[in-house]
Amino acid sequence: MAGQDPTLSTDHPFYDVARHGILQVAGADQLGRLIVTFSCCRMPPSHQLNHQRLLEYLKYTLDQYVENDYTIVYFHYGLNSQNKPSLGWLQSAYKEFDRKYKKNLKALYVVHPTSLIKVLWSIFRPLISHKFGNKVTYCRQLRELRERLPCEQLLVPLEVVRYDEKLQRGQLPPPTKTPPPRPPLPTQQFGVSLQYLRDKNQGELIPPVLRATVTYLKEKGLRTEGLFRKSASAQTIRQVQRLFNQGKPVNFDDYGDIHIPAVILKTFLRELPEPLLTFRAYEQILGITSVESSLRVTRCRQILQELPEPNHAVLRYVADFLHAVSQESIFNKMNSSNLACVFGLNLIWPSQGVASPSALVPLNLFTELLIEYYEKVFSAREAGR
Repeated sequence: MAGQDPTLSTDHPFYDVARHGILQVAGADQLGRLIVTFSCCRMPPSHQLNHQRLLEYLKYTLDQYVENDYTIVYFHYGLNSQNKPSLGWLQSAYKEFDRKYKKNLKALYVVHPTSLIKVLWSIFRPLISHKFGNKVTYCRQLRELRERLPCEQLLVPLEVVRYDEKLQRGQLPPPTKTPPPRPPLPTQQFGVSLQYLRDKNQGELIPPVLRATVTYLKEKGLRTEGLFRKSASAQTIRQVQRLFNQGKPVNFDDYGDIHIPAVILKTFLRELPEPLLTFRAYEQILGITSVESSLRVTRCRQILQELPEPNHAVLRYVADFLHAVSQESIFNKMNSSNLACVFGLNLIWPSQGVASPSALVPLNLFTELLIEYYEKVFSAREAGR
């Protein structure tokens, strides 16, 4: 079945809906906001899908992330008379998604809108607040979506890609030569490997940008409520990235926003060519939920033993910091579980495609174990040296 998730268990409480792959969690955007995709082309005919169950599954999935800033990409292509929900269902669904869901939704991208979208918008306009309406962006082609939402982990359904290609036929501009990629600067911090950073930093294992952000946040941000849950100005983030890449000093006090170093930290991890926990460890991490609870910390240690030295050192540094953040959760509301929801997809992602909603459970659990049991998880390697 198209969109079938190989990691999806038949024990999943919403297996009957989740197996279609209608809803996916596709990594994070350039501001660290989780991306959720909804693909109409994967909706079966109405007689094969209980739309009330679909609504419950949407809420079940979003409930895990709505406390953080997030983005929704809605692929409209594929909605037809056979599979579209009724207007009554749509109205009920909009009412079900109360302020809790709308508050931290920062953007809604509607891809390949049709006249039906305009009709629905006119019907629901009395219910939709002006503030929510400003979050909606229409993308007539995938190119427009990628310009607004650069995310390598965003997996677009093949049916949508083919439809987009059909739309573009006869509309394509003359081909232009793509300039060759520039070699990274000697001081480059983002988008380069840990080994490159180590080689250019006189063998130092902790990259300068990581040390700068962690040091600042430890000093001034540990008790900030919602730390790592909020986004920041995209323009400011790009400016700070540019300064770090050029090897220039960055004084976070100049920006007056504690969430800027927090976003920079997440961005550094997310832009690594390979995740900090490595592609190789992905399948092993997915198996953590099948390990007996009392043995999970031991299993975490075993997986970390296989990490390359730079990855292990950086992961230890990050986990130590996140453990310190969790110790102040009475003030910042960010316990190890909440931090895991934010950092899971910044530490590990699959080599191809995106992590499905069902894969997020073991990925986040593994991350939570790293944070909650930091000292136990990282003790074995040190003792064995």
